[in-house]
Amino acid sequence: MKVSVGQFRPGGDVQANLAVMRELAAEAGAAGSGLIVFPEESMFSMGEVKGSLREAVDADWSSFVQQLSFLAAEHGIAVVAGGYEPSGEERPFNTLVLIDATGRIVDTYRKLHLFDAFSYSESTRIKPGDGGIKIADLGDVRVGLMTCYDLRFPELARALADAGADLICVPAAWFKGEHKIEHWETLLKARAIENTLWVAAAGTSSGHTIGHSAIIDPMGVPQVHLEDEQRGLATAEVTRRRVDDVREFLPVLRNRRFARNDSIVDSH
Repeated sequence: MKVSVGQFRPGGDVQANLAVMRELAAEAGAAGSGLIVFPEESMFSMGEVKGSLREAVDADWSSFVQQLSFLAAEHGIAVVAGGYEPSGEERPFNTLVLIDATGRIVDTYRKLHLFDAFSYSESTRIKPGDGGIKIADLGDVRVGLMTCYDLRFPELARALADAGADLICVPAAWFKGEHKIEHWETLLKARAIENTLWVAAAGTSSGHTIGHSAIIDPMGVPQVHLEDEQRGLATAEVTRRRVDDVREFLPVLRNRRFARNDSIVDSH
């Protein structure tokens, strides 16, 4: 399956953001892609919302998801994209939605690890997810989901690998800062290498986020990548065969000496 990552700069206007996503989806569909991954905050950039965040989320989430369904069906392409979902409380969820090529909503993933680091506190405005990992089949590829800061937690990627993921999609709004591009690129490669699977990462590109979307193969080799352009599309062929081939000569998952809940510390 061909997979595309769509990079852009979301603003505060949901319809304007969707217009850009439609253009990128049309380009990806024309290139033969079966899946396009959009960034975190594709619905809108939280920092550009005027007034109450809760009111904006309550007003826009359902329409955003519906329009993504129309977009997917129109172009015959599955979609992963990030937005803000009402939680019934003041703080919404930071949520990814996975929609198949018919426009059917397959699943949603609520960001588990909130970005409370580098003097930022996402948890003051966002509620952490409570639904665990999410994985789904798209054609011959099993897709797992994570969001931005989740990338720094290897146990999440390993849990997705253990659940059978061939590809992990990583929508992000990765903040700029000292060494942040190096962290992003290193972690994307590490999650691919240690789990011998594909990683497709789509980032927002703005005054405070880095862009640098990429598709990484199971050996940690970038197949395509973008830099800091504010609108871009990159496409690569993602196959289960490549996962199987790499796991044949690099069977790290099979060679493990302890299971998911085992301790490696000798307690005696």
